[in-house]
Amino acid sequence: MELITSKDNELFKNLKKLRTKKYRDAENMFLAEGRKFLEFNETPKIIIFKEGVSEEVLNAAEKHSCRKISMPEKLFKELTSQENSQGVIICYNSKKENLDELGDNIVVLNRVSDPGNLGTIIRIADAAGFKDIVLTKGSVDCYNEKTVRSTMGSILAMNISYIDENNLVSFLKEHGYKIIVTALEEDSIPYTKLNLAEKNAFIFGNEGDGVSKEIINSSDEKVIIPIYGTAESLNVAMATGIVLYEVRNKLENR
Repeated sequence: MELITSKDNELFKNLKKLRTKKYRDAENMFLAEGRKFLEFNETPKIIIFKEGVSEEVLNAAEKHSCRKISMPEKLFKELTSQENSQGVIICYNSKKENLDELGDNIVVLNRVSDPGNLGTIIRIADAAGFKDIVLTKGSVDCYNEKTVRSTMGSILAMNISYIDENNLVSFLKEHGYKIIVTALEEDSIPYTKLNLAEKNAFIFGNEGDGVSKEIINSSDEKVIIPIYGTAESLNVAMATGIVLYEVRNKLENR
């Protein structure tokens, strides 16, 4: 195992830069933190340990044949985004975006801006058996540290792509997707009554503004989640989970 003791070390400086989106994009790498990520089969590029990390963490990392680095707590604190870190950070190569191999049922997120919401949606989509997520550009970076942490590892199993919002509708129609949006419109139907086609794109919107009017007006079906109490609305991640599990139920019972 290598040891880094100086913040002037070139590798340390490059790892620290990965906390910024610009550098993540340029290097096609991102950081994930916590012992949980060591359980997955995805091969890391580098594993970084805090000096004195537990034997449990070291043992969990043994199955990965990759570069391993140890550094004192003072340096490790400059890389970690967690107050109570488990003492391990994993550096992965970013997955290439792939709009050419989307499945028949995809999740589309229109300008979702909160990293925690995106991470939770990725985790929910994975749990419900949806492997493709398309975000309109301007949405939060899927490799944001908070997003990655919120996915609990599901980000390693997903095909996540970005597309210009102005091209979204034409792309979906050209590829034969029925466009289903969540929207509070007069002709919206309860989500339990949504009708599936052979290929479907389920679109969820920004936390404050919802799905853009242009996309709503171009949709094939609009659905709502009825609210029976005094709550004004549902969190976008929660709404996504409710709809996707209803869709999964329909798909299983076709």
